[in-house]
Amino acid sequence: MRIRDGLWRVGDLPTTKAGVERAFSYFTAGVRLGTVAQMVPAVQLGAARSPHASAYVACWGAAALAAVAVSVVTLVRRRPPGTVVSVLDFALACALLVLGPLVLAPGDRFGTWVAFQPGYALSVVITAGGVRGLALWAGSLLGVAVCYLVYLGGEVGGDMISTAVGNVLTYVVYALVARMFFGYTRRIAHDADTSRARAAELARREEERRARVMMHNGVAVMRLLTEQNHGAPRSRLVDQAEVELRRMRSYLRGRGPDGGAGDEARAHDDGAGPSAGLVALVERACDRFADLGIVALLDLGADLRIPAAQAEALERALDSLLLNVRTHAHAHEVVVHLDGGEGWTLSVHDDGVGFDPASVTAGVGLREVVVGELRRRGLGVAIESAVGEGTTVTVRSRAGTETGPAAERDALADAS
Repeated sequence: MRIRDGLWRVGDLPTTKAGVERAFSYFTAGVRLGTVAQMVPAVQLGAARSPHASAYVACWGAAALAAVAVSVVTLVRRRPPGTVVSVLDFALACALLVLGPLVLAPGDRFGTWVAFQPGYALSVVITAGGVRGLALWAGSLLGVAVCYLVYLGGEVGGDMISTAVGNVLTYVVYALVARMFFGYTRRIAHDADTSRARAAELARREEERRARVMMHNGVAVMRLLTEQNHGAPRSRLVDQAEVELRRMRSYLRGRGPDGGAGDEARAHDDGAGPSAGLVALVERACDRFADLGIVALLDLGADLRIPAAQAEALERALDSLLLNVRTHAHAHEVVVHLDGGEGWTLSVHDDGVGFDPASVTAGVGLREVVVGELRRRGLGVAIESAVGEGTTVTVRSRAGTETGPAAERDALADAS
């Protein structure tokens, strides 16, 4: 592992499951190597005082080598020791405690790093908090506690009883704290990974929705261009196809399905920033469908202006509504009325075949392009229709409109 990769610094680690496991490997290596650093100064004195110097040095060397080996393994694997390594680690700690009375001088079992065995066992207990198996962890902790009692042997008596009890409790408390630390941190990482995955899925769904909104009108126009008996002059369909082509190009260039500046345009939904004349917008849409015999009553809204983002969504919604009239309604007359009283109201009524909103599922045009998009822009939408009585779609300006998931649910309910 190269230091220059920046991942030696915990602050640079990703807040993911893999990042947390790597941080645990640093923690494990730090504790184990720190224990070796504590053991080194006392080794010479311990060997000199031991009744079996060679055995003492052998035990000390086994402990130091194991600590270094575990540190290297965890750093290479980028996660705490696995089951096999942990079992061997606990076994060595227990063996060193049992052998301790044989290699230590009388009276050296407390209060000095000459007796390195309890400190080494404690480092194993702390770093073993990352072991996945609860039974392995609990059984190994119990084994260390029993071996520590063997280590104490006949040395316990009088004032040393409280010290011995305190040391046993230290093992238990540190083990529990380490277990809680490893478990809780892993759960945080899991929740973070889950949240990121959820956010990515929501972003994917939103992008799919935006793509459907962008493509719907263009697909409808292309279908009409390939049909012979749609009743619309081909030149007008070509003009509409060019409009949809510009919208598609804007979307593919990352400027949003509305052909505008995407997020920048949406930032002006509150009324600030660029605006567009409402009458001019409606007239452009009506001109593209002049063959439908549209009656446009727009005088009451002559001075109305709306935010650019609302204007783009509204124009696209009008195109979708009029495409529906052309394709499905078989209407003789379409009336577009704009009322500029308090706020403004725009209605589109056709005298076509209509439909039953209770039994007909709204298509992408009504559900997404009209109701969904306009409500996301802070506009109210209502659809009224009955079989044989035509359809009326009413769009209203409104203040403090709810947006987001709740508004989307309401929109889908109203359009179904």
